[in-house]
Amino acid sequence: MTPKQEERIKNKIKKIKRDLQADKKHWGGFYHDGRGLRYLPPELYLKLEDFTGALRYFNWFTKNFPEDIGHPIFLFEWTITLFKTKRIEQAEKKAIQTFVSNTYIFDKFLQKESLQFEKSESSNWQLEQLIEYFNYTINQEYLMDFGKWLESFTTSKKFYDFANRFIELRQKLENEPVGNTRTELIEIEEELIKKYTN
Repeated sequence: MTPKQEERIKNKIKKIKRDLQADKKHWGGFYHDGRGLRYLPPELYLKLEDFTGALRYFNWFTKNFPEDIGHPIFLFEWTITLFKTKRIEQAEKKAIQTFVSNTYIFDKFLQKESLQFEKSESSNWQLEQLIEYFNYTINQEYLMDFGKWLESFTTSKKFYDFANRFIELRQKLENEPVGNTRTELIEIEEELIKKYTN
């Protein structure tokens, strides 16, 4: 990347931050951000390989959007950032959150064939089509160390135990009508996710 390209990316980050501040001022001290600008900076920080800057941004995001869980690509970028800043335990938890939000994303990154099975996908973020907009691969030089770590983590007993149980619950939810059994399955799933991400 040339210095000019770096400068353009840095200016984009500054502009997004200015626009977010203007949004907060417009809404009387609260962020509305109907355009979703808050999701854009991580990709730019990663392009710069500024992982410390990305981490600062995610800390700011957590403070200012505490109820916002983000979307799968955003969570994936967060996982990269935690790994690159040597927060491995947190990276494992964020990887699990990423998998929960979209079960196809890791296979896409690792360039493996996606496993196809019927399961409940309760939001557009969980659909396979999302990965059409996913531009990260294990072959990108600056992500090779992360790719090796992710491959190791996703083949670990810890991840297998979680993923198998999560998928089993998702499959049961696929055709379960609204009622007590469905509610109970959702509660079990929520507890499972909490156990592995808190």
